[in-house]
Amino acid sequence: MVVGTENMEAVSADKGGEILKPRTDKREYRRIVLKNSLEVLLISDSETDKCAASMNVSVGSFSDPEGLDGLAHFLEHMLFYASEKYPEEDSYSKYITEHGGSRNAYTSRENTNYHFDINTDCFDEALDRFAQFFIKPLMSADATMREINAVDSEHQKNLLSDSRRFDQLKKHLSREDHPYHKFSTGNMKTLHVLPEAKGIDTRSELIKFYDKHYSASIMQLVVYGKENLDKTQGLVEEIFQEILNTNKSIPIFPGQPCTPDHLQVLVKAVPIKQGHKLTVSWPVTPSIHHYEEAPCSYLGHLIGHEGKGSLFHALKTLGWATGLHAGEVDLTMEYSFFNVSVDLTDAGHEHMQDVLGLLFRHIKHLQQSGVSQWIFDELSAICEPEFHYQAKRDPFSYAMAISRNMKIYPTKHWLVGSSLPSRFNPDIVQKVLNELSPSNVRIFWRSKKFEGQTDKTEPWYNTAYSLENITEFTIQEWMQSAPDVKLHLPVPNVFIPTDFSLKDIKDEDIFPVLLRKTSFSRTWYKPDTKFFIPKAYVKIYFNCPLANTSPDALVLSNIFVWLLVDCLNEYAYYARAAGLNYGLSLSDNGFELYLAGFNHKLRILLEAIMQKIAKFEVKPDRFYVIKETITKAYQNIKFQQPYEQGMIYCSMVLQDRTWPWTEQLDALTHLEAEDLVNFVPMLLSRTFVECYIAGNVEKNDAESMVEHIEDVLFNDPKPISRPIFPSQTMTNRVVELGTRMKYFCHQEGSNPSDENSALVHYIQVHQDEFAMNSKLQLFRLIAKQATFHQLRTVEQLGYITSLSQSNHSGVYGLQFIIQSSVKDPGHIDSRVQSLLKDLENKLHKISDEEFKSNVAALVDMKLEKHKNLNEESSFYWREIKNGTFKFNRKDEEVAALRELEKTELIEFFDTYIKVDAPKKKSMSICVYGSQHLKEMAPDKDKVASPFIEIEDIVGFRNSQPLYGSLKG
Repeated sequence: MVVGTENMEAVSADKGGEILKPRTDKREYRRIVLKNSLEVLLISDSETDKCAASMNVSVGSFSDPEGLDGLAHFLEHMLFYASEKYPEEDSYSKYITEHGGSRNAYTSRENTNYHFDINTDCFDEALDRFAQFFIKPLMSADATMREINAVDSEHQKNLLSDSRRFDQLKKHLSREDHPYHKFSTGNMKTLHVLPEAKGIDTRSELIKFYDKHYSASIMQLVVYGKENLDKTQGLVEEIFQEILNTNKSIPIFPGQPCTPDHLQVLVKAVPIKQGHKLTVSWPVTPSIHHYEEAPCSYLGHLIGHEGKGSLFHALKTLGWATGLHAGEVDLTMEYSFFNVSVDLTDAGHEHMQDVLGLLFRHIKHLQQSGVSQWIFDELSAICEPEFHYQAKRDPFSYAMAISRNMKIYPTKHWLVGSSLPSRFNPDIVQKVLNELSPSNVRIFWRSKKFEGQTDKTEPWYNTAYSLENITEFTIQEWMQSAPDVKLHLPVPNVFIPTDFSLKDIKDEDIFPVLLRKTSFSRTWYKPDTKFFIPKAYVKIYFNCPLANTSPDALVLSNIFVWLLVDCLNEYAYYARAAGLNYGLSLSDNGFELYLAGFNHKLRILLEAIMQKIAKFEVKPDRFYVIKETITKAYQNIKFQQPYEQGMIYCSMVLQDRTWPWTEQLDALTHLEAEDLVNFVPMLLSRTFVECYIAGNVEKNDAESMVEHIEDVLFNDPKPISRPIFPSQTMTNRVVELGTRMKYFCHQEGSNPSDENSALVHYIQVHQDEFAMNSKLQLFRLIAKQATFHQLRTVEQLGYITSLSQSNHSGVYGLQFIIQSSVKDPGHIDSRVQSLLKDLENKLHKISDEEFKSNVAALVDMKLEKHKNLNEESSFYWREIKNGTFKFNRKDEEVAALRELEKTELIEFFDTYIKVDAPKKKSMSICVYGSQHLKEMAPDKDKVASPFIEIEDIVGFRNSQPLYGSLKG
């Protein structure tokens, strides 16, 4: 796999030229510079249902003052609170949420990026509120300590994240005088305890930091609106010209993070999760200087290739690796790293030296054989149609990506960035290739097997590690002793599309139509009448009644799907590289295949996949590699975040015919290759195929695809499959909780090292019905920001705090989710009860104007058009898969909303949601981290009638009534 560039943080001097945009892009673009030197890109999209903005401030954690690690990140948090013009706390977030929008921000090494989207009719005021971040924010003393707690809670959440831990370890093992070495997130210690001990006032330093760095001269703004460019320009000039310009230049941090002392090292480290990973890293010339020549894209394409003759294919054949990723990371204008990461099997871990020997041998061969023009031309031929026929993105993420690009690229390439290699220059590629040398390398090797074998600890995340020097001579020895395998360049990619013509589709159906139905299959067809790009979307559900009849059957079905992907990979990787994505995954009662991308060669890939299914063969060596991989995946479930564990328990209580992961792991332990040999013919022996085909595909071609699937599975003299019996149609049913009953499920967190606890407070409301859906969604919209403000901002219970709508197989409800390192689940549950009383008061006092405003916002959200083929297809596929077929769902729910009276919403809340509602059905899943474990037994003892403790989840589920299936 090829990894794209990350954290591209640089400055470009050239800002001239027309903006290059995709051929299919109807939007208008204009670059302007305000009087205060703020650089702005205006985007006009007359078809959009959402407006958005993103401000990139060219300062990040690299600029943190000495002794105040995390200050830039802390400032990012603080700007959300209030401003001089809008002094009400959290009023920005409240306004955005109540008008159908979302907001976020992130702090990276050299950037802080703020972004939001909102319904179009509220954009002007939202933009004014947003601008106050950069004009006159209020960073109150009262808010300061609360938000330090929030930053600390965020850090507590990340403490057991392997990706965070190893990112910090790489930084720790670098020059102490380079900002790369810093701890960028911040926590209670760096933002309060240590500064206070030194007599430093964090709030004063925060204001100084803001005044010093937040200058219009180092900001880049993207404004994505519905109005024409002239009108949007007038609005932007009026609002944003008030940002102060101190004529500050973008900070530059020259020098390399790694000296020779930090190179030629082997670092062994202990992860949290099971698995072995090898990351080989070289400092290289940043490719941002040569983004059109794309040296790192070229090398990532070759080193990360997965076809026959590739390094990964060799390692996989030897049974040593299950994944390989290559590409440039941590890119700035001053430095960059090229990484090759290998996911090792247990055998691969034992052959680490051979793996490295093969990698360096492969790189040496590339260095000696030179740079090939045909490979660069092929890479360009892949990237060009991907850019020009790209799916339209949501304004939120689009604006954010471009604002970051504005700092890096000339104006002409703000939209395309580094995604379009166009200049072949072998010398530039060769220079970076030669930097991938044994004398320039850092090797990071992580495995649980290193427990007890390390002698050092990284200070911020307490990662145990050891360090040793590796000479060039040692690597040469590994290269010589590695197995003699034949590696070669990829063959030309037959999947690169060349036909981008649009089909002459006469159908004007706005919803999918049932194109074909037999005893073997059912086909839904939705031609592209909206997006007009040469792509298709195909989803095929193989409904196999035997797939989920027991933990053993489920695990065997899972291994079957993994092995299918495994044996397809060397061939189908070429399709994925050429913009034709595919995937196979386990589903409720069988497995699903999807294909999405350019339609030109899609049929070829579909036929190849069907052939692999028909001729499936269990290779014992691959079976045991996949078994090992899946075993580790199950074992790592216990390291999930406590709130994620809570959601798993919630689904286990509610969803009929689900098997505990512990039972699945136990079943897996005893399975052998012969079991799968016997199982697969039985699995496929009774099948019904549900198909959805959409996009640039003609009706007869869609029918032909399904006829081919039927021919492969059903129409042989000795068919692989036969139609399922009517009685074998499996349905997903949900436990109906008792009315006016409150259920509790107290569970010990599965990771003893995790101090965080979590609550999932679930309220079950109704089964899918338009009017009820609309009431639930409207209440959630009204209550969402109030929940966040009270439980996170005011009470500081935890960084993860949310109110969401749940949908378990068509049974709708609400979920309050809170994860905390400071309070136990019992306390948090009592705060949710108190919040519900506050929400009752809020709802009963809601004005007619506020009610109508929320209804209008939700209507706008529901009428938001699908932006691309994948988004549209996913919506329709859910209706097909769930058996509801309510393709007009949005229109019907909008009609119900427009008829809704305020009294009806209040009655709905009083009946189903408030604390003592007569039809309330609720359950609290309480997951106790190590810090609060002592509270678990007393909390369980408090559960008395009419409350019920769920001691045995499966036993409870089996004793309860079930909702009828929507498929019934």
